[in-house]
Amino acid sequence: MSNVSIRNLQIQLGANKVIESLDLEVGAGEFIVLLGPSGCGKSTLLHSIAGLNDASGGSIEIGGRDMTYADPKDRGIALVFQSYALYPTMNVEKNMSFGLRIAGTPKAEIARRVARAADMLQLGPLLQRKPAQLSGGQRQRVAIGRAIVREADVFLFDEPLSNLDAKLRTELRRELKQLHRQLRATMIYVTHDQVEAMTLADRMAVMKGGVIQQFDTPDAIYRRPDNLFVATFLGSPGMNLFNGRIEARDGRTWFRNEHLALDVSGYAFRQPPADGQACVLGVRPEDVDIDPAGPWRGKVTLVEAMGAHRVLWLDFHGTQVAATVQDEVDGGSFAIRPEHVSLFDQATTQRL
Repeated sequence: MSNVSIRNLQIQLGANKVIESLDLEVGAGEFIVLLGPSGCGKSTLLHSIAGLNDASGGSIEIGGRDMTYADPKDRGIALVFQSYALYPTMNVEKNMSFGLRIAGTPKAEIARRVARAADMLQLGPLLQRKPAQLSGGQRQRVAIGRAIVREADVFLFDEPLSNLDAKLRTELRRELKQLHRQLRATMIYVTHDQVEAMTLADRMAVMKGGVIQQFDTPDAIYRRPDNLFVATFLGSPGMNLFNGRIEARDGRTWFRNEHLALDVSGYAFRQPPADGQACVLGVRPEDVDIDPAGPWRGKVTLVEAMGAHRVLWLDFHGTQVAATVQDEVDGGSFAIRPEHVSLFDQATTQRL
């Protein structure tokens, strides 16, 4: 396994500057997820690490060696695409071993690697089948197996589960995490699916417009988002937002607007707030408690049954407020857990 070090990377496709001055440090053996909406540059970044896109500037090091302008075959990487890209006339064993055979790897070594990968991915009984005889999930396992047999230093995954149905995605997501623990390899994974990101990543980089907005553990990003984009991109439903101002007087700090006042004296401000500063209060739906004794009341407009829980939607003076509840509730009175809120500057959208 190898570390990946990206410094001041610049990627330009035609006249379009996709990435400008990006830095990213991936530790050896880490599972890193690049998360963001379509067009944010995450796949472009992955393809640049793989050598499929030329860098316009900066450097890419893999295992301490400068690979910025190296050919893909010389980078010690294995890449798994969204499409399976299997040879239809070859069986599973031949598909998995094709690259090794082309490289002149000894037959005994090929057999060892294929058997090992097949055992990891439960493909043993399918080795003589052709792709047309496999399900979508089995085909993606073969594509992953083809990468494993290379015994690469770094594995790159470009939205490999997006073509699968929800059940198969869940199963393969779990298998990928287990595979990482078995291989102890460095893995970089691209997705726009926040559930995949939150469950797979050791750390994840949330991207927007070719810029990494936040790079941290999934829990830290979810609980302490650095800006409003990260706060609203993660979470389903998204974070509840209230516009207001900071009131810092007599040793206490409050968030206030026309309809809501919340004591945020215990909030970990990055720097002392200014009295009267315009800000946005962010509250996750699970931190809104439906309580008959709650200080605020909204009108229930919708209840979404989600199986293990429900999402209650309230109209609070024109603002839609989502609350996650476990049981049926009656009424729209609610409270907010101040210890779990986030505050953002209205002008810069950065966390206070």
